[in-house]
Amino acid sequence: MKSAPRSLSSDWPGVILGAICGVVATGPMTAAMALWHRRLPAGEKYPLPPREITAATLEKVGVPADAEQLSAATLVAHFGYGGAAGALYGLVSRAKVGHPVATGLALGSLVWSLSYFGVLPALGILRSATEHPARRNWLMFGAHLIWGVCLCGLHRVLDDDSRRSTPALDERAMGARDTEARSPRKRPNRPHSSMSSR
Repeated sequence: MKSAPRSLSSDWPGVILGAICGVVATGPMTAAMALWHRRLPAGEKYPLPPREITAATLEKVGVPADAEQLSAATLVAHFGYGGAAGALYGLVSRAKVGHPVATGLALGSLVWSLSYFGVLPALGILRSATEHPARRNWLMFGAHLIWGVCLCGLHRVLDDDSRRSTPALDERAMGARDTEARSPRKRPNRPHSSMSSR
């Protein structure tokens, strides 16, 4: 028998959960980037890719921005990108395959590779990772691994919890149904007719 086609509406909870987890996972990723950036040699401490990408994108679309505006736009774009990637993960992650840590490492590697070797250079926004210093590449690669593991781990926990039924909730639901079944149904009061007295 053919399985029934999956409706688009059934995908939305996974997409929303994935987006939330993607945004949350971008937090520890960003913290790691900031800490590791401080350890770079002086000649490699120029702005990290998220700020470079945002500045190049604003320049392409002709939107001027001062330093403060660029910082704000960088954070919005960075967390937005993490959320969008998380939403895509939520769309395709209905089948739980492998441990979330292993899945997260693979996902982080994939997103970093596609972004820094493919999409961004193709759009002319950022040079390919092959043209960046090795230490900066390792920094961004490691940050994406942190993002992937946090995303997949959090998504697995929240997704499993949303599907789990607890005995207390089950008993409460069954009790409510039993009470409703046992309670007599009241018949609606009919208006008294003068004809009934005859």
